[in-house]
Amino acid sequence: MRFRPHSFREEPEINFIPLIDVLLVILIFLIITTTYTKQSELQINLPTAESAKPAERVDQIDIAVDATGKYVINKNAVTYSTREAFATELKRAAGDNKDPVITISADAQASHQSVIRVMEAAQFAGFGKIAFTIQQTPKK
Repeated sequence: MRFRPHSFREEPEINFIPLIDVLLVILIFLIITTTYTKQSELQINLPTAESAKPAERVDQIDIAVDATGKYVINKNAVTYSTREAFATELKRAAGDNKDPVITISADAQASHQSVIRVMEAAQFAGFGKIAFTIQQTPKK
């Protein structure tokens, strides 16, 4: 019989490198497959049309109008009481920008009057550049 006087026993160790590799692959998969939407605060069905997508602008104010007539300016819910009050909210959203582009995202079922109110308030605030967002029709 042979006894070892001071036997050295190795402690088991966990190798974290394969775990990190798997987590990175999962993270990359989630980043690639996730979609991001701009108008997450209101349910809006945009009208459809065939056109090219415009470039993103830094000097724009995004206004969303849903089918029930609710308004959102740059992700902040705003109630429409008067044209002057709404124009004040637009000026507050513009900040230091003198002539921003007003981008209106109106639901396809929104009333025409709701969109006209936004346009009147923009004109009253002194903003002359107005754009509308649409959904592109699927190509056949």
